[in-house]
Amino acid sequence: MDRGFENLRVWQQSRIFVNSIYDIMEEIKDYGFRDQIQRAAVSIMNNIAEGAESGSDAKYVNFLQISRGSCSEVRSMLYLCLDRNIIDQDTFEKLKSESILISNHIYRLIESLKKH
Repeated sequence: MDRGFENLRVWQQSRIFVNSIYDIMEEIKDYGFRDQIQRAAVSIMNNIAEGAESGSDAKYVNFLQISRGSCSEVRSMLYLCLDRNIIDQDTFEKLKSESILISNHIYRLIESLKKH
């Protein structure tokens, strides 16, 4: 199995998603909050990458599970972004949907690795 993470559609989607998070947080002065959501978003793509090159399916699955957890963390923080008027409802819905899509793709990748 080719484990070059750059070829994984879910990693590519995650990269786009991370950049979207960085874009919306660019002007935010609450540096702790900004740092937290950006770090969680980066964790999504980085754990996919690290898992892909970890050397075993079991390790890969572990990294992917961490990545899914980071998706949930970002999604939770998006609610706070909405509550604090950092993003509008449309942006919230778009980013929430993207995070769910990425999480579902990671889940399917986990399931396929478990079948090996």
